[in-house]
Amino acid sequence: QVQLVESGGGLVQAGGSLRLSCAALGRTLSAYAMGWFRQAPGLEREFVGGIRWSNAYTKFANSVKGRFTMSRVGAENTAYLHMTSLRPEDTAVYYCAGGTDLSSTPVQYRDWGQGTQVTVSS
Repeated sequence: QVQLVESGGGLVQAGGSLRLSCAALGRTLSAYAMGWFRQAPGLEREFVGGIRWSNAYTKFANSVKGRFTMSRVGAENTAYLHMTSLRPEDTAVYYCAGGTDLSSTPVQYRDWGQGTQVTVSS
């Protein structure tokens, strides 16, 4: 099992940017996909985006396309979620998750980080 450790959340004004990190401990990630999900109070966990480790292919939810990007640094076993033009509706706890393939469905991921709070003020 892979331990995922997130960092980088915080408070930002609308229009600002944040970068979240997800470090994977415990194994190499050649055959791995990492997804980002978020959950606001009272709402279901929703897919934000994900990256396939082998070729850095990414996909994103429509709500964040054009504003969020992802990258990964193999030597660090770390993936990054770069968030720009943040909106108050982006406020949520953000989770990274790992699994064998890129999916927008939470149950397809086996490994989960502890979550990091992102708050966007208006």
